[in-house]
Amino acid sequence: MLKEEHKVAVLQVPYSLAPMVTTMINIRCKMSVPNHIIWSLCNTIFMNLCCLGFVAFTYSMKSKDQKMVGDVAGAQAYASTTKCLNIWALVLGLLLIIAFIIISATGSLIIF
Repeated sequence: MLKEEHKVAVLQVPYSLAPMVTTMINIRCKMSVPNHIIWSLCNTIFMNLCCLGFVAFTYSMKSKDQKMVGDVAGAQAYASTTKCLNIWALVLGLLLIIAFIIISATGSLIIF
């Protein structure tokens, strides 16, 4: 085949005559932001040491509200705080339960 057969002719309109057309595409990213409501509710009901479970539940509701509004950064910030509070509530609650089991097993707990 000859070189001339492979070339494609490109017709260009002069810049002054062509209308300027732009296209904008908005792609909404559906980012999953966990709000840890169930975990916060369980910590509130079962292991509410120093009211950490209730505070975590409050922050999880704020995270849910920010997600509904569309503020993903705010929802992530509240979700991060919720997760931290839930971890602390769980760890402190488990330590309290383990300490109670150890004290009652050794006979040091006197019940009147």
